[in-house]
Amino acid sequence: MSKIKKLTGSFRYTQWDPCLIISQILAMQFMLYVTLSLLVAIMQDLTGSTRTLDHIFEYHEIHVKDSEGRSMIFAFVLNAVVGAYLLWLLVGRTKLCLDFSCTYYGIHLIVCWFYNGLFPTTFSWWALNISCAAIMCVAGEFLCLRTELQAIPLSNIGAKVDL
Repeated sequence: MSKIKKLTGSFRYTQWDPCLIISQILAMQFMLYVTLSLLVAIMQDLTGSTRTLDHIFEYHEIHVKDSEGRSMIFAFVLNAVVGAYLLWLLVGRTKLCLDFSCTYYGIHLIVCWFYNGLFPTTFSWWALNISCAAIMCVAGEFLCLRTELQAIPLSNIGAKVDL
């Protein structure tokens, strides 16, 4: 019997790999929390506030009343842009950007819920996190799409195809 390779119309190899997906989710969570922690630490130094985890997980800290709250909003938005870059590096698939963005912010919602002991109810927290998820998803899709749409080199046009 001869080996027959079936040519399909699919550009990428798309087999469901749960270990890869879980690894990507964990890497995204870790990297985004590290960068958010660094950004919040920088913002706390600039505003002269004390360093605490409350700025990351306490939903009452997200407000526009003073410079401390506005700096936290800026840190979260900047982290969403970093998240888009990480989506491009770690995931690299346009159609998975929405999934990974929602997964990150969904896990962040659960962590904040347990940290506070209450479900987040402030409008500013929800508006910020939904906006950041949208920024991360759209910017990540833009970066991934640019990579996916690059010209495919046709230098091997005369190459022999094994059937």
